[in-house]
Amino acid sequence: MVMTLEETGELTDEQLASQTLSERSDGPAFVALVGRFRERVWRVCFRLMGNAEDASDAAQEVLIRMFLYRDRFQGRSKYSTWVHGIAVNTCLTLRRSRGRRIRRESALSDKSSLDTTPPTQRSSELAVDLMQMLDTLDETDRALLILKYAEEQSYEELAETFGLSISACKMRVSRARDKLKQRYPEALC
Repeated sequence: MVMTLEETGELTDEQLASQTLSERSDGPAFVALVGRFRERVWRVCFRLMGNAEDASDAAQEVLIRMFLYRDRFQGRSKYSTWVHGIAVNTCLTLRRSRGRRIRRESALSDKSSLDTTPPTQRSSELAVDLMQMLDTLDETDRALLILKYAEEQSYEELAETFGLSISACKMRVSRARDKLKQRYPEALC
């Protein structure tokens, strides 16, 4: 039996995910899931990627992966947690790729124009925004803080997304916050 788009509004994310297994990419269940998650995925990607253009590219990739990997959702967690995992992994992969490209380009450019002063030695007069501060962390720690505080995910959801234990998530979040406090004591209370 083919479901209509109106009927999808009555189903949970998990029920819709199950329905997508027998659909093409334009099927009503998948279209409904995309409608439910498009903005949330873009917001997560924007926070992880740092700009709208890269966020749009990453979000599009996440939506494609939601469809291509739809048979991998096992229902052991909420569908939203599974989608966040795809978004995080996609963004981390894209950021690493972008980082390697930027490093290659920087190595070829005039090294004298680069600011090599460590963040702790820069003038306290320098206004540092939160994204710049987060960019000083490694990719996983940065993603953990963004998902914990900006997306308000629980430690249980973070553990599922990153494949870590709950205590390991708590420890990594705490250590990442401590790193930021050390690097930017004047900016963080």
